[in-house]
Amino acid sequence: MRRIASVILVVLLGAPAVVSALELSGSLIQGGVVRGEVQPGSEVVFDGRKIRVSEQGRFVLGFDRDAPEKMRLEVTRPDGQTSVRALRVEQREYDIQRIDGLPPRKVTPNEADLKRIRQEGALIREARKRNDPRTDFATDWIWPVTGPISGVYGSQRILNGEPRRPHYGWDIAVPTGTPVKAPAPGVVTLVHDDMFFSGGTLLLDHGHGLTSAFLHLSRITVAEGERVEKGEKIAEVGATGRVTGAHLDWRMNWFNSRVDPRTLVGPMPEDRAAAGE
Repeated sequence: MRRIASVILVVLLGAPAVVSALELSGSLIQGGVVRGEVQPGSEVVFDGRKIRVSEQGRFVLGFDRDAPEKMRLEVTRPDGQTSVRALRVEQREYDIQRIDGLPPRKVTPNEADLKRIRQEGALIREARKRNDPRTDFATDWIWPVTGPISGVYGSQRILNGEPRRPHYGWDIAVPTGTPVKAPAPGVVTLVHDDMFFSGGTLLLDHGHGLTSAFLHLSRITVAEGERVEKGEKIAEVGATGRVTGAHLDWRMNWFNSRVDPRTLVGPMPEDRAAAGE
């Protein structure tokens, strides 16, 4: 499995007489999540979009699976001085994954199914619009479950021989009933017992537009609006929705950008042990 490199950048902004730091921590790569700090009171614009900055100067941004090689980051300090950085985004090559044996309707839905899919998609999009001031994303992250990885972020999916949308999460193949833990603190924004594709579905908001989605669950043990802490049990693994067996599909979004959870959490603990880390 390809190792994802992390970088820490400290960029000095402004004239030498008045220096303020922009600190970025994370992976400047397609799918990467980057956390930043600026002088409190600064404004940050990423690729033409003004993003939330906390009172302490913290922010987060994400690079979509197909993000371009260069993106623009603009910081305006409280004194009005503005500096611009061109972020160079590492481009990735993605795997191709073929999955056979799925029910035909789960690959080519009928009209009634498509109506249901659109309604469920609207619920998810609405939940992902939130832009809460909480900075739960700033913690160290953990895997929600540990075990064999059966699907990786970004891979092109061939389902029953038909090309379909890329896979935007990490599949961990563990038995039904395995506890799912919150990878970071957050607030539950969506609970659904049976979506067409994703089955039992749970969304957890980590603040500033960063959300986790946990799919194919057999049981959800938290309620919408509830705050959870890192490591707290939130659900149980299942085999609901479009699956061929029990597993957890963990995905993340930064608003509409589908980002790679592994850029925050690092390798699976078993992978670290095998590599002698």
